[in-house]
Amino acid sequence: MQTKIDSPWGISVYGAASVNATPDTVRLRIAVDRTKDTPAQAFSSAREGVTALRQTFRRYGIPEEAVSSSRLGLRTEWEGYNANRTFQGYRCQADFSVTLTDMDSLEQLLVDAVEAGANRVDGVDFDVRDKPALRARARKEAVRAARGKAELYAEAAGVTLGAVVHIEDVDPEGPLASRYRGHGGYEPASEGDLAPGQVSVQGAVLLGFSLA
Repeated sequence: MQTKIDSPWGISVYGAASVNATPDTVRLRIAVDRTKDTPAQAFSSAREGVTALRQTFRRYGIPEEAVSSSRLGLRTEWEGYNANRTFQGYRCQADFSVTLTDMDSLEQLLVDAVEAGANRVDGVDFDVRDKPALRARARKEAVRAARGKAELYAEAAGVTLGAVVHIEDVDPEGPLASRYRGHGGYEPASEGDLAPGQVSVQGAVLLGFSLA
């Protein structure tokens, strides 16, 4: 991957920006997890939990396409190591991923899901549905930030900024962005922008300018 622009007669600058939005979607990762003395008992107990959990989802009006689940898996469960290892039983589990858009019902849904038989909550991840539009805004702001930085450098150096000769999209979480953050190239959001309940969508770019 290219890490710099080889144009000593010009100027290359890195720009980054973030756009924050209130989440309107949440993805739950929950599981029905049972350990019993026999495989049959483990399967039976897990199936009961899965059935009750799906009924709970339907009661909340969550469409089938918003729920994805794994097939029931079975494995032996042990505790301890080596000579001290003891057999605990047969463990059967099914993992669910649920996309919920009614944010107000989240807390009660979690309560009802656990009461229905989900005995593991692996994650609650907030997101926004219109992420492509937010990403586009962040990228535009990153370009403006990069241009502003280039104009500042050109003015300080007593030269005139020319045309854009290179545009490189940068993954804000990738190694190139990390390299520039380590050298002060990343401008973090203010403390207020990182308030709880906000989803941050980032954009970053590397621009190359000629010098007129």
